This record gives sequence, structure tokens and C-alpha cells, in this order.
Amino acid sequence: MTAPTTALRLGTRASALATTQSALVADLVRERLGREVELVEVSTEGDRSAAPLAQMGGTGVFVSALRDALLDGHVDFAVHSLKDLPTTPADGIALAAVPVREDPRDVVVARDGLTLGELPVGSRLGTGSPRRVSQLAALGLGLELQGIRGNVDTRIRKVRDGEVDAIVLARAGLARLGRLDEATEVLDPLQMLPAPGQGALAIECRSDDTELVAALALLDDPATRAAVTAERAVLSTLEAGCSAPLGALADVVEGDDGEELWLRAVVLSEDGGLSVRMSATGPVTEAARIGTRLASDMLDEGAADLMEAPPVRNQHA
Repeated sequence: MTAPTTALRLGTRASALATTQSALVADLVRERLGREVELVEVSTEGDRSAAPLAQMGGTGVFVSALRDALLDGHVDFAVHSLKDLPTTPADGIALAAVPVREDPRDVVVARDGLTLGELPVGSRLGTGSPRRVSQLAALGLGLELQGIRGNVDTRIRKVRDGEVDAIVLARAGLARLGRLDEATEVLDPLQMLPAPGQGALAIECRSDDTELVAALALLDDPATRAAVTAERAVLSTLEAGCSAPLGALADVVEGDDGEELWLRAVVLSEDGGLSVRMSATGPVTEAARIGTRLASDMLDEGAADLMEAPPVRNQHA
């Protein structure tokens, strides 16, 4: 491990949200580990391309360049939005910590302070997520869905400029950017289950840097780690990526015999007309098994037939 007098180099994407998230982790490292941190910006394929994520291969387009920077020694550790991480482990890379999670729910940012239910039939709602498209379509609100990409500021500007009437974003991103007051509604998970791992951050480093792995582990939150482990087990068992219409959310709750993990998940057809929605509970220590079992039950109910999600296009919901 680098001598304590030397700053640790933290690899981050260059977007405002990514650097904000990395700065939060840097502060944790300074406070809890007593180490200075230097942010190192790394350009990823997902940042350089304007193509829909599903067309670029979905999960991993924001991750591989940061992992390459780790493996070639350009940075000492990296921060990702955990929902961007592929579920398959990467050789030479350790998921050293998953800090306390932000609220994982989705939010609406709409013109005139409107909620989802208040938007008139035919209103234009922008989202680049097949998961959101399918769940919005299932609500039957008569909205015109438009595929959009871009950072948080770009998407919100489309509402302000009248290009769309509303957008759906992750609450966590707005909260971290200090822009939560721009949300006009927080969506209940009964309406919109988030992406697996949404709201959580992943801290990775080289697996052979055992001292740093052990040090960063002090930033790990066990409840968050258990929840995202269960959600990602669903994702892995269903062999789905971020281009699939899949939502999953786990919570650690107080049960009769102590803490329990409650997991719910949904897979939908692109038009929202068909869905497989299930839930499961069990011991927090068996998070991965709970997720795997739930996904297997969903496959038995026909979830595989709903998993193919073509790129988002303009459509009615």
C-alpha cells in the first residue's frame, strides 16, 4: 500500500454527479482512514458516446475504463454507481466497500410542479430506461414516452425548455447534487421498482493491494451490502443487464427474530402489459441465496420470455 503520507488516487468519471459521488467517498476516506485523497478523472465509453446504453452493451460501459486505470496502476481505487457494475466479478478487482445507500427510489421532475398522475394524457415523458418505460406503461397513464440520454442537468433542461413535460430520474443523484427540490414527486416502489443497486456506491481497488482492501472495508455498510447483494443476485440469475425491463429492491427490516431481508422484484414486457412480480424474505446473512431463489421462481413463472427489451423508442404508455 502507498505510504500514508502519499495521497490515494481515486478514479472517477468526469460528470458532475460522478465527481460529487467520488468527493463524498474521498471525504469518508479522509475522516475514517486519515488518508488524503486526490481525484483522477477517467473518460469512459459511456461518457464519450451519445448512443442509447442498450445499443452500447448496457451494463459496464461506465466501468471498464476505470477498472483498466486500476489495473494499470493509474489510480489506487475507484468509485462507481453500483447499478452500473456487471454482476460477473472482474479478475484482479475487489469490491472493497459499499457505503450507506442513498434513498433508492425514482423521482419525477415535471413542468409546473405536476406529479405523474397529474400529467395530462399525451404528455411527453423522457426516459432512456427500458425498466422505467415498462413500469410507466403498466400504469396506463396515456403518456408519450421519449427516449433521452444525458447527464442530470441536460435532462432537467429538456423539461425547462419544454422539449418534454416530465422526466424520471434516480432520487439519489438529485440528492447528492443538492437538487432534490427540483423533484415534483417521489415514486413509491409499488409504482416503480428501482434498478438493482440504485442509490448505492461501489468502491473498488486492486485485489492484490490487501492493505487497501482491508482499509476500505471500514467504509462498508453491512445492511446496504446485504440489500444490493440480493438485488444483484436477481440480476445475475435472470442474466439481465441494464437494458432489461427489470426492477428489484431489498430492505433490511426488523423481524420477530431480529433483522430480516425483504426482497421484491419485477420483470415486464416492454409495453408493460405482462409482468412477473414476486417477493421473498429471509435472513440477512443469506442475501445472495434469497435473490437467487426469487429469480429462479420468477423464471419458473415465465420471466425469461419477457426479458428481451429492444432500445427505447417513442411510444405511448
